[in-house]
Amino acid sequence: MAGSSHGHTPAAWTGVIISFIGFCVAGAFMVMAQPVGFWAGMVLILLGAVVGGIMRGMGLGQPKQAPLKMTATPATPLATREPATVES
Repeated sequence: MAGSSHGHTPAAWTGVIISFIGFCVAGAFMVMAQPVGFWAGMVLILLGAVVGGIMRGMGLGQPKQAPLKMTATPATPLATREPATVES
Protein backbone atom coordinates (compact mmCIF):
# COMPACT_ATOMS: atom_id res chain seq x y z
CA MET A 1 0.00 0.00 0.00
CA ALA A 2 2.38 2.65 -1.16
CA GLY A 3 1.24 6.13 -0.29
CA SER A 4 -1.17 5.01 2.42
CA SER A 5 -1.61 7.33 5.38
CA HIS A 6 -2.95 4.65 7.70
CA GLY A 7 -2.63 5.77 11.30
CA HIS A 8 -1.28 9.26 10.61
CA THR A 9 -4.28 11.08 12.05
CA PRO A 10 -4.92 13.01 15.27
CA ALA A 11 -7.31 10.29 16.45
CA ALA A 12 -4.73 7.54 15.97
CA TRP A 13 -1.89 9.48 17.58
CA THR A 14 -3.98 10.50 20.59
CA GLY A 15 -5.34 7.00 21.18
CA VAL A 16 -1.90 5.41 20.92
CA ILE A 17 -0.23 7.98 23.19
CA ILE A 18 -2.86 7.56 25.91
CA SER A 19 -2.64 3.77 25.63
CA PHE A 20 1.17 3.89 25.75
CA ILE A 21 1.09 5.98 28.92
CA GLY A 22 -1.36 3.48 30.41
CA PHE A 23 0.95 0.62 29.45
CA CYS A 24 3.89 2.35 31.17
CA VAL A 25 1.82 3.07 34.30
CA ALA A 26 0.54 -0.51 34.47
CA GLY A 27 4.04 -1.90 33.95
CA ALA A 28 5.58 0.29 36.64
CA PHE A 29 2.93 -0.52 39.21
CA MET A 30 3.12 -4.22 38.36
CA VAL A 31 6.84 -4.19 39.18
CA MET A 32 6.09 -2.29 42.42
CA ALA A 33 3.42 -4.90 43.31
CA GLN A 34 0.67 -2.27 43.60
CA PRO A 35 -2.53 -3.77 42.15
CA VAL A 36 -4.51 -0.53 42.31
CA GLY A 37 -1.95 1.32 40.20
CA PHE A 38 -1.77 -1.59 37.78
CA TRP A 39 -5.52 -1.51 37.22
CA ALA A 40 -5.42 2.28 36.86
CA GLY A 41 -2.93 1.77 34.02
CA MET A 42 -5.23 -0.82 32.45
CA VAL A 43 -8.08 1.69 32.59
CA LEU A 44 -5.85 4.22 30.81
CA ILE A 45 -5.15 1.69 28.07
CA LEU A 46 -8.88 1.22 27.48
CA LEU A 47 -9.44 4.97 27.73
CA GLY A 48 -6.99 5.47 24.87
CA ALA A 49 -9.06 3.18 22.67
CA VAL A 50 -12.27 4.96 23.63
CA VAL A 51 -10.82 8.44 23.06
CA GLY A 52 -9.38 7.39 19.68
CA GLY A 53 -12.75 5.97 18.65
CA ILE A 54 -14.61 9.10 19.71
CA MET A 55 -12.16 11.31 17.84
CA ARG A 56 -12.52 9.14 14.74
CA GLY A 57 -16.29 9.51 15.03
CA MET A 58 -15.83 13.29 15.19
CA GLY A 59 -14.02 13.20 11.85
CA LEU A 60 -10.42 13.36 13.07
CA GLY A 61 -9.58 9.86 11.82
CA GLN A 62 -8.86 8.57 8.36
CA PRO A 63 -11.86 9.04 6.06
CA LYS A 64 -13.58 5.92 4.82
CA GLN A 65 -12.91 5.19 1.20
CA ALA A 66 -15.80 4.53 -1.11
CA PRO A 67 -15.86 1.01 -2.51
CA LEU A 68 -14.52 0.59 -6.01
CA LYS A 69 -17.13 0.51 -8.71
CA MET A 70 -16.52 -1.71 -11.67
CA THR A 71 -17.87 -0.28 -14.87
CA ALA A 72 -17.81 -1.65 -18.37
CA THR A 73 -17.78 0.13 -21.66
CA PRO A 74 -19.70 -1.32 -24.59
CA ALA A 75 -16.43 -2.35 -26.26
CA THR A 76 -15.07 -4.19 -23.21
CA PRO A 77 -17.74 -5.86 -21.11
CA LEU A 78 -16.96 -6.86 -17.55
CA ALA A 79 -18.07 -10.44 -17.98
CA THR A 80 -19.92 -12.47 -20.49
CA ARG A 81 -21.67 -15.82 -20.29
CA GLU A 82 -20.60 -16.77 -23.80
CA PRO A 83 -17.63 -19.11 -24.27
CA ALA A 84 -14.45 -17.48 -25.45
CA THR A 85 -13.70 -17.89 -29.12
CA VAL A 86 -10.28 -18.23 -30.62
CA GLU A 87 -9.64 -15.99 -33.58
CA SER A 88 -7.23 -17.14 -36.26
